[in-house]
Amino acid sequence: QVKLVESGGGSVQAGGSLTLSCVASEYLYSRYCMGWFRQVPGQKREGVALIDVDGKMTYADSVNDRFTLSQDNAQKTLYLQMNSLKPEDAAMYYCTLGYNDYFGDSWGKCRTNFWGQGTQVNVSA
Repeated sequence: QVKLVESGGGSVQAGGSLTLSCVASEYLYSRYCMGWFRQVPGQKREGVALIDVDGKMTYADSVNDRFTLSQDNAQKTLYLQMNSLKPEDAAMYYCTLGYNDYFGDSWGKCRTNFWGQGTQVNVSA
């Protein structure tokens, strides 16, 4: 079983920045993808940013140009730099790791087999 541990959440004012980290116990798959999803109570979990087996990064339209993914393979850590935060970015942020399938779009190819426990991000107006 892969264990994912997120950190870095917190409370900031609108316009502020946070950096989330996700440490994986192992990658498990040679073809793996990792990413961040977020969820607000009562709403569906939505994809935020994803890196696939080829290193291609995909971002949700709502965070494009504000959020940046980076990865430290030696430390098995995925980072999400979040700038210019908006109140609508407030959510529980979850890290995911999964098998990267061959077919489908970027989001569809990542099977999100494993999830972390989440880290809360609060953004005040």
